Formats: sequence, C-alpha cells, structure tokens
Amino acid sequence: MNSLKFKAIVWRRSIIAILVLALGLFWLSRLGTWLVVADPLEKAQTIVVFGGHIPFRAMEAAQIYKGGWAPEVWLTQGRVNAEQQALDQLGIPTVPEHEYSRQVLLRLGVPAAVIRILDGRNRNTADEVRTVQRELEKISGRRVFLITSKYHTRRVKVLWRMLSNNRSQAIVRYTDADPFDASRWWRTAGDSMAVFREVFGILNAWAGFPVSSER
Repeated sequence: MNSLKFKAIVWRRSIIAILVLALGLFWLSRLGTWLVVADPLEKAQTIVVFGGHIPFRAMEAAQIYKGGWAPEVWLTQGRVNAEQQALDQLGIPTVPEHEYSRQVLLRLGVPAAVIRILDGRNRNTADEVRTVQRELEKISGRRVFLITSKYHTRRVKVLWRMLSNNRSQAIVRYTDADPFDASRWWRTAGDSMAVFREVFGILNAWAGFPVSSER
C-alpha cells in the first residue's frame, strides 16, 4: 500500500471516528431532556406522591388537587433504612419522608381528610408502582396521577407500563420548581448522578430486573 492510499484510509477513518464521537456527545447531552416527560392533565381518581425529593413532589400534588383534577392524595412509604434503625436504637426520633410530604400538603391547603398514607413499605419505585396499582384496583380506579421528580418521570412511565399490564392509566407529572437542569445535567454532581441512576434503572427494568435496587 502506497503512502497516499494509507493517508487516505487514515483520514477517512479519522473523519468517521470524529462524527461518531460528535453524535455520541450530542446524544449524551440530550439524555437529561429525554428523561423528563409530563402528561397532560386529566380527571383522575387520585394523586400519588412517590417518596423522595422533598418538598417538590408534594408541591405538585397540592397544585393538582387544588385545581380540582382528583379528590384524594395518596402517599407511599419507603422502607426503614439502616440509618433510621440505628437512630431508633439510640432513642433518637426520626421523621419518615411521607410525613414531611404530608406536612407540605397541609401547608399548601390540602385538607387532612383527603390525604391517605398507603400501607406497606416500598424498597424502590417498582414496589411503589405495585402498591399503587393494588390500591387503585380496590377502588376500581382507571386513572391516577403519579407525582415524581423531573429526572424520574421517564422511569416511572416505563415501570407503570411494565407492571400495571395496562389495567389503568398513569398521568406522570412533576413540579416546575424542581431544580433538576435537564439541558445542563452534567454541570453538577447531583444532576449527573441522577441521570446515570435513572438510565441504569430503565435498562434494569427492560432487562427484567436482574439487579435488585433500593431507593
């Protein structure tokens, strides 16, 4: 092979590599935006606040309730983690996440009588989806609001489709006050960790949950 042919091959392969890298970086930069979805508002039987990211999830639930879109707000419970157990053993009281969310709802004008804490401890989002589906079936509900964080919305929709068997419709929402920056997610460690965790969670769900996860 003469030097001109060799240089031409190297040049073509370099161009291809640069294009592939550019496309990869572009796709990666859009990953945060891809994770964020929001369904249009519709009347539903209830509003569910998933655990975590206090107070933002409860804030959106309060706004939807006050808008007259659903008559109740449900709160899921997380599991008791090792830190809470250690504090309990030391006689130091702890406040569960769902209680903080309840306080947020009350502060924002949601009546205590319409707030319900669902039975059962949930290790992760998949458990929460199963819990909500069971409770929804008890009231013959066909539509439910699922309130979570911006970065978590895509995974919630994936899990609902997989685990509910289309027995009911989920309206997935988040609050605009959520600080997650979808278009610049790589700029902070917190947003970066959230994106990689969500992508892993979605891939894990698509693969049939080979890895057991805990929130």
